[in-house]
Amino acid sequence: MTDDLIPQFIREWLQTLHPASLEDAAGNPSTTAIFSADMIVGFLHVGPLSSPRVAALADPVAALFQRAWDHGIRQFVLVQDRHDPRTPEFESYPPHCQQDTDEAQTIERLATLPFADAFTAIEKNSLNPAIATHFDDWLEMNRELTTAIVVGNCTDLCVYQLAMHLRMRANALNIADFRVIVPIDAVQTFDIPIDPVSEAGAAHPGDFFHTVFLYHMAQNGIDVLTRLT
Repeated sequence: MTDDLIPQFIREWLQTLHPASLEDAAGNPSTTAIFSADMIVGFLHVGPLSSPRVAALADPVAALFQRAWDHGIRQFVLVQDRHDPRTPEFESYPPHCQQDTDEAQTIERLATLPFADAFTAIEKNSLNPAIATHFDDWLEMNRELTTAIVVGNCTDLCVYQLAMHLRMRANALNIADFRVIVPIDAVQTFDIPIDPVSEAGAAHPGDFFHTVFLYHMAQNGIDVLTRLT
């Protein structure tokens, strides 16, 4: 991390984190699912919200998907923007990932995996994975799950909303022994550097938001690991 904005206490916390093997983290593949947030063209490759930092996730996320499949995991849930052009979200962000556009498509690196027909796609019209979607219905139909591995983008936006929803739902329903895992090398956010001549509120220093939101997820009972090997 090179961003001087990262608080020292978070730097110290990052130094305490370790990797884990997929076998240890997801001992029983039949009760484990991989959840990805917004691994779509409009955030990785093309469009006003595409980011080279996020684009760099394609290979590590695809590799994790493949290792998970080889381990026996068969549940892959892709939670993805597919916006109605009328969404008020476009007052906060430029229009992006709209219905029936290339931006809303799963990236090729995932879509061409040999087991891609096993993916479950959950379309969303906001940062939240569960509001006005079928996400909670899917979770209810798969109550055997005990481990949720969350990957994708952005760490401070849709990844945070996804991981926190999984954690808070389990808490609210008193689901014991439910684990939410976020591997740092499989999540990322975009960067808009601080510029003294830019409009106030425009900056989004990537390393700062990436690490602060990882820290906050950990404080709420989410297992943050450096990577899954």
